[in-house]
Amino acid sequence: MQQLAKILIAIGIITIIIGVIMYLGGNKLNWLFRLPGDIRIEKENFRFYFPVTSMIIISIVLTLIIQLLKRFF
Repeated sequence: MQQLAKILIAIGIITIIIGVIMYLGGNKLNWLFRLPGDIRIEKENFRFYFPVTSMIIISIVLTLIIQLLKRFF
């Protein structure tokens, strides 16, 4: 049960850090979801956006953060 509590605390801390980064640097992170490889289809009454490259980058960063947290807990 204590292990689950540690995991939830770590997830909460990561969420807060991501929120603060997005709040303070929101205008500076516009490039993140406009990378080459992100699929964007815009038609007259239809808009489809699938951020493939952006999600890969976010996945890599989150994996590194989780690995660092595992070493400390």
